[in-house]
Amino acid sequence: MNGREFSAGLKAGTSIAIGYFPIALTFGLLAKTTGLSLLEATAMSIFVFAGASQYIALSLITAGVAPIVIVLNTFVVNIRHFLMTASLNEKMAPDNRWKKALYAFGITDETFSVLATQKVHKITTAFAVGVITIAYGSWVVFTSVGHLIGANLPQFLQAAMSIALYAMFIGLLVPSMRGNRKVVSLALIAGAINSLFYFTEWLSTGWAIMTSTLASAIFIEWISRKGVKKS
Repeated sequence: MNGREFSAGLKAGTSIAIGYFPIALTFGLLAKTTGLSLLEATAMSIFVFAGASQYIALSLITAGVAPIVIVLNTFVVNIRHFLMTASLNEKMAPDNRWKKALYAFGITDETFSVLATQKVHKITTAFAVGVITIAYGSWVVFTSVGHLIGANLPQFLQAAMSIALYAMFIGLLVPSMRGNRKVVSLALIAGAINSLFYFTEWLSTGWAIMTSTLASAIFIEWISRKGVKKS
């Protein structure tokens, strides 16, 4: 592996590592208040490495959802990664498949953005691994730090932190809704369908979230394509 390219990747990924600091810290803290042990919280960041999915998993764990449903919800949330990695593969330098699989695991919205915007003809594996290594390390380390901080918080603050989980979801959703009618419609329809399932108790929490997410996405896409055909 080219040491110079790897170092350049570490440098390029530093901004991601800094950005992950508060998010991973909060995740670790919330994982503690949810009831996960230090080992469980850290293992989730090691093996999943997907911020939004991990936060969703915490809310589903709190609701007592079955593990298989949590996995399926995570899969639905991360379907976009198929498109992201396929797009990025066109810009990556040829290499062994096992190496591609290794750095593909570390592709997140942030690492994808850094790699995809590189003004080079081909991105080397060493550079990609450098970017992902520092981002991944930050996420895992600060998850553990957050959990340790959470363990030392007063009990009343630990209980209050459950509200922070919902605040985090709102914080993730609102910026993407600004000036984007499609996202607003998607959020409203998904919320309406999920509320229907909740009040009628037709589906359990995990299945309701997954079904409402898929149904709203399919409906909005169908409406959008219908509008394009008419125009």
